[in-house]
Amino acid sequence: MARSKGWRRSAVAASIASVAALAACSGGGSVAEGGASGGDVTLEFMQWWEPELPDGSFRELMDRFESENPGIKVELISGPWSQTKDQIIAGTASGTTADVVGLDGSWLYDLSQQGAIADLGAVFEENGYDTSKLVQQVEVDGATVMVPVVNFAYPLFVNLDLLEQAGIAEPPTTRTEFLEAASAIASIGGDAAGWALPLALETANGVQNDILPWVWAGGGAVLDDSGKPDLENADSVSGLDFVNQLWDADAVTPGAFSMAEQDKVEEFAAGRVGMMFSSLAHINLLRESNPDLNFTVVAPPVPDDYSGEIGINTNSWGIGISEASEHKAEAFKLIEFLLSTDVNSELSTWANGFPGNTDSKPDFSQADPLFEEAFNIFQAGYPMNEFVGAPVAQELQRQYATETQRMLDGGASVEETLKAIQQQWSGEF
Repeated sequence: MARSKGWRRSAVAASIASVAALAACSGGGSVAEGGASGGDVTLEFMQWWEPELPDGSFRELMDRFESENPGIKVELISGPWSQTKDQIIAGTASGTTADVVGLDGSWLYDLSQQGAIADLGAVFEENGYDTSKLVQQVEVDGATVMVPVVNFAYPLFVNLDLLEQAGIAEPPTTRTEFLEAASAIASIGGDAAGWALPLALETANGVQNDILPWVWAGGGAVLDDSGKPDLENADSVSGLDFVNQLWDADAVTPGAFSMAEQDKVEEFAAGRVGMMFSSLAHINLLRESNPDLNFTVVAPPVPDDYSGEIGINTNSWGIGISEASEHKAEAFKLIEFLLSTDVNSELSTWANGFPGNTDSKPDFSQADPLFEEAFNIFQAGYPMNEFVGAPVAQELQRQYATETQRMLDGGASVEETLKAIQQQWSGEF
């Protein structure tokens, strides 16, 4: 599997669900000769993962780690994703940070600039850790600050019944096929729309999840090799122009300017949208909300003349070590454990995600068949998300969405839109 192509690019930008709460760092003794000296070391591990996993499963995993690493205890600090970044920042300011932290890629730049996260590269080197099996390593300013433990890909969801009603035999694989399919579905009549495009400005994650996948799928990027904004390149122009074509063809859901991610998923679940980019986490939700919904997942369509690997929008449960931790060696052991082949396979199975270890594979025997199809798509491509490690990632998306709304409303051309975004983004980097 191709690894890190997009993430290294996005990491240089400076270079996936939800996180936790930070508390005081406990000061135990040190571990020596594989045992305890002066008392056990207690690692505080703040994350949002435990509430999203089967009851008791993550604690059981920590118990297993403790049994394999005498002298190290793990205290789980679990809470909502929405609070974690602020609490990490607060903990950094007060000197009361957890040892190990779950991380979202959009926070990395700010946390790194504040000195909150340790350089994992240095920790790995000190402990002789072989990183060749890691799917991704995320850097900010040349330092590895996060390793994804579980990845969540965003393939294309397709309503097969609407596709059949529109007279389209197969899900699209190219942009031309997608435009044809989306237009045909929109022409069915009633409340059917070809493609969902959420452009609400409150979160603006429609830029990451719905617009830029058109650029990334075909090997393109909106940042250059040095990690600086490069929105006026040919791939970027082509991607936004395709969104404009879909809009002009009336193939996009009504009310796109106020539509949020949740609205998109609800419209697809109700059978009113033919196609959408979305997280695999929504497969089970869709099954539960509409058992009769006949859908599949496929790779993001690519430009007609593209034959390379497909870049797939990916978010993740990332992990890092607090710079202030007095137990970095023990924290490394926990990261090593979570990324070991068998444990990572088990964790990704529970999370309905994809492993952070290239040798790991989820157990699909009890899962919806679409998860295995999506895993094959993920393995054939490479993870791509240029907002991972970028400064003020949410604001960058809001700026892009604002200018895109103006373009779709007839206020600017594609080129003028990207020029305006380029100017705004350049001020943020």
